[in-house]
Parts: sequence; structure tokens; C-alpha cells
Amino acid sequence: MKRFAALALAVAATWAPQLGAQGYPIKPIRVVIGYAPGGSADAGVRPLARILEPLLGQPLIIENKPGNAGGVAMEFTAKAPNDGYTLYYFDSGPLTVAPHLSKVGYNYLTSFVQLGHVCGSGSMLAVHPSTLFNNVSDVIAASKREPNKWSYGTSGVGGPHHLSGEYFKSVTGANLLHIPYKGGGPAMTDLMGGQLPMLFTSLGPAVGAVKSGKIRALAVTSLTRSAAFPDVPTMDELGTKEPQLSALRGFDSTAWYGLLGPAGLPQEVVARWTQALAKAGTDKAGMDAINATGCDAAILPPAQTVERIKVDYAKWGRVIRDANIKAE
Repeated sequence: MKRFAALALAVAATWAPQLGAQGYPIKPIRVVIGYAPGGSADAGVRPLARILEPLLGQPLIIENKPGNAGGVAMEFTAKAPNDGYTLYYFDSGPLTVAPHLSKVGYNYLTSFVQLGHVCGSGSMLAVHPSTLFNNVSDVIAASKREPNKWSYGTSGVGGPHHLSGEYFKSVTGANLLHIPYKGGGPAMTDLMGGQLPMLFTSLGPAVGAVKSGKIRALAVTSLTRSAAFPDVPTMDELGTKEPQLSALRGFDSTAWYGLLGPAGLPQEVVARWTQALAKAGTDKAGMDAINATGCDAAILPPAQTVERIKVDYAKWGRVIRDANIKAE
């Protein structure tokens, strides 16, 4: 009997991790996002949640924690219990940009466990049709011919579109004045109204304006063409095909989204999420729904996500220092 009891204990110990993995999750999972309802984060997380809920067997409760460009939610998640029931659908800015602009209450690498990259979206360089800019070469040439005459708008200082604009200036030598707005909506309104000649903008809000002819799309800043704008070239494409734009070869300015949890997440939790995200990536209808929001779906595992963070952190640190960008 004692031998049997000892054997049973040994078997139980052997299977305990697997039972734990099968047991998680046993209750709804809170997924915070760092912005108010109705924005791009909110738009992207909801189709993702619809794919993941059947795979995980539990509902995902979306909770908005806006403030400090995603930083409030980032600090909240860093201090959350590491049991797998509080996660963050994050954008890359608070990890790769914010630490270069101000002191943050977390470490961009060690305060979190990455679960996977979900989707990415470049900026778009768009102009008002009344301008004579038919392509990127026209913009660069005009800015050099008439220094400080031409300006570009963005949703605000230190945001992904501002960084796209400064990165563009640094590699091409374009002489453009930055006009920061308090949000992408007012900036787009002024572009459509002709008060602003050009804008680095999110892709989602530009869809209707481009289709109606109210603005002209010149290029996107991601390495691959956007599913939402398959006819608009990338900056990298232009740099590869046009000798005068060779400085744009390899140009990549992409804001992206992923899932993370606080440091110390159990390995079985990480494994469950990694498997669920990989399975979600094979759901074509689900990925198409994410693409439709203007964020191109690309499920990547934790190791590749961490590498992406390191590369972007170094790149945006250089751009911010070179352009002397300061937090507002």
C-alpha cells in the first residue's frame, strides 16, 4: 500500500504542471488597453478577442485605462498579479518610445513577459490634392528648394507619426516643419480642408478620405504594403526602385500591437497564450477582420516580439536624440 501511495504521488507530481496548464484559465481574463474606447487599440483587440475566447474557453473582458499615451495601463500591468488574469493589449510606443522621452515606472524589458506580436501599422504620408505633390520625390525636392516653407502635421509630439516624419527627414534631408495637433482627428480635418499641405497619419482614419479623393496617399512607412491600401507603395519600395530615393531603402516606421503580462507569469500560462495566438493566426477570417482595422495581422512568438522591441527601442532612441524631440 505504501509503495502504491508513493507511486501515486510520483505520478501526480509528474503530471501536475500539465494539469495546471490544462486548468488555466478557469475564469474570465481582464485585458487592459491604454486608450479610450473607439480608437485603433479598441478596434484591434475586439476581433482578436472573438478569435481567442473559444480557444481559451473563457471570456476576455476589455478594460480601457487611458492616460499618458498608454503609460498608465503599462504601469498598472507591471504591478498586477502575475497569475495570467490581467494582461495588456499594448502598442509599442510605451516600450520603445516613451522611455526616451520621460521617466517611466517600469523597465521596457524586465517588467513584463511578452506573449506575442499581433499586428502592425505604418504611418501614411498623405497630401492635399491642391498641392503639386504627386509623389514622395516631389515633397523632398520642394522642401529642399524652398526650405522651411512646407510643413507636415501629426497627431502630436512624440507619437508614431511624428517619429515617422522625423525619421523621413533624417534619411532624405527633407526640410519640413512639424505641426503637432492634439489628436489625429483635428489634423485630418485640416488636411482635408486644405489648411495643412501634408500629414503623417494612421491608416484607418485615412481610408474614407483617400477613397473620396479628399486627400492623396503618397506612401506608407511599413516594410510591406498595407492590406487596407494595396495600391500605395512603401517608402522602402520607392527607395529600391528609384535611384534618387535610395536613402529610403529599408525604411521601416511601424507602430505595432501585442499582448503582454507582468513579469513572473507562470510558464504554463505563457505556453497556453502562445499556442492560442499561433492558432488564431491560422484563422483567415479573424485575421482579415484585424486587417480591416488598418493594422496588418502578423502573429509572432514571444522571442521574436522581444527582439522587435529591442530593435525599435534602439532606433527610436537615435531618432529622438537626433531630432531633439522633447515630451510636451
